[in-house]
Amino acid sequence: MNVLSNLPAIILLTLIVGFLVFTGFRVGLQFLVKRIAGLVFVMFAASFITFTLGVWSPITAVDAQLGDKYTPQKAAILHHFYGLDKPFFERYWDYVTRLMRFDLGDSWLSRGRSVWSILSGQLPASLLLGLSAVGIAVLVGISAGMLAALRSNSRYDTAVQGSALFFYALPTFVLYPIFAISMTFLYNRDLPHLPVVSTEFGLAHPEQMIAPILIFALVQMAFYVRITRTSTLEVLRQDYVRTAKAKGLSQRQVVWRHTFRNAMIPLLTAIGPALAFVVNGAFITETVFNIPGVGTTTLSSIAQNNTPVVQGTVILLAVAVALMNLVTDVLYGVIDPRIKTV
Repeated sequence: MNVLSNLPAIILLTLIVGFLVFTGFRVGLQFLVKRIAGLVFVMFAASFITFTLGVWSPITAVDAQLGDKYTPQKAAILHHFYGLDKPFFERYWDYVTRLMRFDLGDSWLSRGRSVWSILSGQLPASLLLGLSAVGIAVLVGISAGMLAALRSNSRYDTAVQGSALFFYALPTFVLYPIFAISMTFLYNRDLPHLPVVSTEFGLAHPEQMIAPILIFALVQMAFYVRITRTSTLEVLRQDYVRTAKAKGLSQRQVVWRHTFRNAMIPLLTAIGPALAFVVNGAFITETVFNIPGVGTTTLSSIAQNNTPVVQGTVILLAVAVALMNLVTDVLYGVIDPRIKTV
C-alpha cells in the first residue's frame, strides 16, 4: 500500500535517474543542487499563490453545494468540515505538509475522491492529445523551417512563411468553427468526413483523434517553423559554416554536422515548456471536442469553485515546468559542450 501511495515519487525518481544515465552524468552536483532548489521554490511559490487566491475567493464550494438551501448554520458546519474556519497560516501549513507527502488533497464536490485520483483519470487523454500534437508540430515545423532557411527568399520560403503566419495568427476557437463547417458540408453530401465532437477519445477510436490532434498541432507547428527558420539562418551566417563549405563538405554534412545541432538550442527553449504544458491539457481544444482531459476538468472546477482541484492542477503544471527546465538545461550541455552544466 505504501508503494502504491508513493508511486508518483517513484516514477519521477526513475525518470530523473534514467535521464542522467542517458546524458552520461554530465550534470555536476552544484548545478543539480541549484536546479532542485529552484524546483522547490517554484512549488512553494505556486502553492502559496494559488492557496491565497482560493482563500480570497468571494465564493466557495460550500455556497455551490448548499445552493438554495443555504443557511448560516449549514454553511458553518461545512466550513468546519473542510477546515475553512481555521487561521490562514494554519490552513496553508496543513496544505504544504500534504504536498510533501505527494497528497494534493480531496475534492470539495466529489466526496471521497482525492484530487490526484481525479486528475490521474483525465491525464491519459491530455497526454495523448498533447504529446501527439507536439510531436507532429516539432517534426513538421522543424523540417519545413529548415528547408525554408536553406531555400531563403525562394517561392517555397515565401509559401511556408505565409502559411505559418496564417495559422499562427488563428487561435483554436477560430480554427474549430472552420473545421466544423467543412465537416458538416462533407457530411451533408455523403462524402468522407471526420467527427466534429469526440465521443470516445482514445487509441481504440483513431478517427476521433485526428481532428483535435491536428488542430492543436497547427498553431504550434507554425511557431516552430518560424523559430527554426530564424535560428537556422543565423547559424548559416556564422564563420564556421562558411569554413566547412570552403573545405569542400557536402551540403548534407554542413547541415547536419554544423547547422542543425547549433540551431537546436533556441528550439529546445521552446519545446521544453510545450512538453511541460501537456500535463495540463489543451483547455480550448479539449472543451470544443468534448475530450475528458485535465483541461476540461480544470475549467469545470473553476466554474464550480472546486479549489483543491484547481490548486492541484497548478502544482502539477509547476512541477512539470521546473522539471522540463532542468531537462532543457542539461540538453544544452549535451548539444553544445561549451555550455556548462557542472
